[in-house]
Amino acid sequence: MTILRTRGARRAGRTITLASAALGLTLTALATAAGAATTVPSEFGTDYHDPVTAAPPISKPHTKSCEVTVAQAQFKDFTPYTGTYTPPTACGTPGHWSKVVLRLDGTVAGRQFDRLGYLDIGGVQILRTSTPEPSQDGIDWSVEKDVTRYEKTLSTPRSVDMLIGNVVDDTYTGILDVKATLTFYAPEPHAAKASAPDQVIPLSNGNSVTTDAKLTTPRNSERILAEVYATGSGGGCEEFWYSAVTPSASYSCQGGDDGPYREVQVTIDGKLAGIASPYPNIWTGGWSPYLWSVIPSPTAFDVRPLEFDLTPFAALLNDGKAHTVDVTVAGVPAGQTGWSAPTNILVWQDAHKSVVTGALTSYKATDPAVTNTYTDGTTRTLDTAGKRRLTVSGYLNTSHGRVTTTVDRRLSTAITHTWTPDETTDNQQGRWTDDQTVRRGGVTSRTDRTYTLDGRSTIDADNRLRVIMSFADHAHIDGTRLDDTYTGDATFTLGVPRDQRHAVATTSEHYRLRAPGLRYDRTLGTEQGVLTKDVLTAHPSTE
Repeated sequence: MTILRTRGARRAGRTITLASAALGLTLTALATAAGAATTVPSEFGTDYHDPVTAAPPISKPHTKSCEVTVAQAQFKDFTPYTGTYTPPTACGTPGHWSKVVLRLDGTVAGRQFDRLGYLDIGGVQILRTSTPEPSQDGIDWSVEKDVTRYEKTLSTPRSVDMLIGNVVDDTYTGILDVKATLTFYAPEPHAAKASAPDQVIPLSNGNSVTTDAKLTTPRNSERILAEVYATGSGGGCEEFWYSAVTPSASYSCQGGDDGPYREVQVTIDGKLAGIASPYPNIWTGGWSPYLWSVIPSPTAFDVRPLEFDLTPFAALLNDGKAHTVDVTVAGVPAGQTGWSAPTNILVWQDAHKSVVTGALTSYKATDPAVTNTYTDGTTRTLDTAGKRRLTVSGYLNTSHGRVTTTVDRRLSTAITHTWTPDETTDNQQGRWTDDQTVRRGGVTSRTDRTYTLDGRSTIDADNRLRVIMSFADHAHIDGTRLDDTYTGDATFTLGVPRDQRHAVATTSEHYRLRAPGLRYDRTLGTEQGVLTKDVLTAHPSTE
């Protein structure tokens, strides 16, 4: 995901351009760290810098490109945009492009909450997104996403559905004006490219949890993945699910017996087939809106789907019958709402065999091991620990021989929540790990992810809310290491009109990417909505 600067970047001063042969792309960075004058106000005003992140831009081929507008709308209620998409024909054979890039451009002014939205093409969710909270004068934002994996879906005319549900009235005045485009790049001769799935099968519409969905896959499926856009949202307790407590604890967000432990599960015909730790998304109104006025939390504008490798179950799914697939969030109290989990099934087929047979050969699932320890007193504390493991193996008799796939996934949760009885002090520390090893046909792939959150909130005698936040997203995927770390400190007065809040905030983001032959390192800093630091390093790695 890349958030691009628009109007706010031009306000902030001159720009410099850095060309990096190592990345094969062009990076544009503000020169605020290189001598450009920056004036920082004593508090937030009516205007501030447009959203920006430290993530690297998407690399793009140097081939002919074709742009198609897929949606353009103003969202001021819960009426979806509907339309029709037609693939271009001037940039190569549809479905065989070198890359496809989605871009969302938006603008909003006035007063508005953060809003959650989606873009579906042919029923397939290709983007799940949230929005920035605007300044009074208005902001622009743009998001880019590599959507090449959906190229077979995009190879034929499809329906388009898009919605960013919004409320506009005398209080909340911000209308979300957005445009979504797809840019297709012609093939690069002799260039290596990851194999895109032959089919993407949507299991749900844009805003639902997937339950009792019927799935029929092609009978020659040899690799099957599920991608689940699991998000807690809506302003209720499940938006801040890591804050939930057990019934024995006294706190405003009550949970079930598992307290804040959450686990996203995929079942096939009632049998557990995949597990994942949900990502602790923080939207731009979460904790304190001034924390995210310029730098959003990681993935806020491009929600990363959780992936589940279901290939060990392919032999079962290849029988030509419809199977029941459920996606649930374990730990949510019965009857509690607030989660969405739209799901796509990605299928790679055997090009030389019409029916692929096999079997599920090994299956081991531990029960969730969750403990909650509550301590009452002048300060209350809930310590939560949880872990689970699922290991599944199966084989397929493909046209290129028998291929065995083993998926081993291990989850852990550790949360410490401390608060005072009046909740004027409310501190939360969380650490989630989600490690997966996939062995397929003699090739091993490993993905280790760790998410951390450390939020400290206080309300003083003058009704000033202060939030100190540290938030990090770490991943080690085979030979690639990613570290995305955000820190922020924001204070404002509660219960008064916006112009009387006297809001102040300092925030920063440090994004590091390391892979063989590549090192990318970028740091951003802000004060009172002004971008004060932008330092970028991009060069071949010497490590």
